Amino acid sequence: MKPIVDLSYLGRTRAWWVVLIVGILMVLGGFAYWFWPAAGYAVASQIFGWLLVLAGIVQLCVAAGPNHGKGWGWWLAGGIIDMFIGFMLVRSIILSEAVLPYFLAIIFIFWGAEALISACTRTSRRFWWLGLINGILLCLIGCFFLEAGYVSDMMMVSFLTSIAFIYWGFTIAIASYEMKPVE
Repeated sequence: MKPIVDLSYLGRTRAWWVVLIVGILMVLGGFAYWFWPAAGYAVASQIFGWLLVLAGIVQLCVAAGPNHGKGWGWWLAGGIIDMFIGFMLVRSIILSEAVLPYFLAIIFIFWGAEALISACTRTSRRFWWLGLINGILLCLIGCFFLEAGYVSDMMMVSFLTSIAFIYWGFTIAIASYEMKPVE
């Protein structure tokens, strides 16, 4: 029996598996950068730039879909920000190397704020506090990126980038299951 009102924050879609694939690609990209840091900082910024463009496209599709949830504005804003930052990263290798930590800080602080607000608005759910912890961790990762960019520590940025994209990929993959339609 289908519910009359869908109270899902993320919305429901038959294409939930696309969001799952984006999460898996982010995890794989994070592990690839973890195991092959010699591939270079520039290559990593290009790969993650294209992953952000892909993630932005998926977010815009979710926000524009017919079954978008109450949080569709966050998906729209996040898609625009991710695509903008992704295109800035792939546009110029020199620019991307210089500003990668700051762009990633903006992304993680934005998604951390979204997760905190989402968790606080869904306190009636059983595991709402997991969203709160997720938001705090994402904001913390964003602050670490700000610090890494400020001290120009490439090793710290490399380590944080791999950890952050592994974590973020798992978060997106887990969130995709909430988007799966109830049958």
